[in-house]
Amino acid sequence: MRIFTRNIMERIDVLKTYKLFIGGQFPRTESGRYYPLMNVKNEVIANICLGSRKDFRNAVVAARAAFSGWSERAAFNRSQIVYRIAEMLEGRRDQFVKELVQQGSKPKEAELEVTLSIDRLVYYAGWCDKYSQLFSSVNPVSTPHFNFSVPEPMGVIAIVADEITSLSGLVSVIAPVIAGGNVCVVLASEKKPLCAVTFAEVLATSDLPGGVVNILTGNSKELHGHFSSHMDVNAVINCRDNKEEQKAMAENASLNVKRVFNWNKDWSKPESQDPYLIMDLQEVKTTWHPIEKIGIGGAKY
Repeated sequence: MRIFTRNIMERIDVLKTYKLFIGGQFPRTESGRYYPLMNVKNEVIANICLGSRKDFRNAVVAARAAFSGWSERAAFNRSQIVYRIAEMLEGRRDQFVKELVQQGSKPKEAELEVTLSIDRLVYYAGWCDKYSQLFSSVNPVSTPHFNFSVPEPMGVIAIVADEITSLSGLVSVIAPVIAGGNVCVVLASEKKPLCAVTFAEVLATSDLPGGVVNILTGNSKELHGHFSSHMDVNAVINCRDNKEEQKAMAENASLNVKRVFNWNKDWSKPESQDPYLIMDLQEVKTTWHPIEKIGIGGAKY
């Protein structure tokens, strides 16, 4: 039997269609919309989902379902899982470097960005079981009570990630959120989304429970209003320097008094990581407990 072959130079590459990451799964966008991603040579290198309001709502439902289990885990176990994510990212270093170069980074810059992202995960893994000790307090009171103040996670955090970086900005904002026991829905960079979806693959193959981190791709102009107005979102983080969107998100957030944080940082600098980013997304709970006194004859009062 004769087999017909084509010249390898005429072969058309099979482009990967990058999906969303919701509830530990990789669904296609419910809208069926995609946009072509171009490299620095103006060549199409992938198809990217154009996420919709329904995708965001599905992600919030998944995040809320995961919140109780994640927030109630022992702090040292959260630390182990965040460290495991760093291990998985280290194992796929070459792939992330290649994707960063495809999106316009120089090879050396790409190496540094991947290294920074790994180190940042390790940094926050170390804080998982320490920030509570640092920021808790025993308060002086004039009554016979113990009075304790301790930080507790807020809940579902909606994040509009940095548009300039593909990986380091994404990791730098997700890490303090989950280190503090929160869950999140993240809108990745529209212009540089490759590493965000590949990072979702890292999360899916680590020990992180499904729904703790949900990653969407799409257009901020279309989605930022939904991120800030959804009534089951407890706080919003905006990492983009768009004054118009910042104002709109602040106004929307006032509808149910959710907090809004503008984290416009240079994520490549050491000062862009600190435990206060964890504390931004904590509520301080104060507990009163009566002191039991023992009187003469063993009587308690």
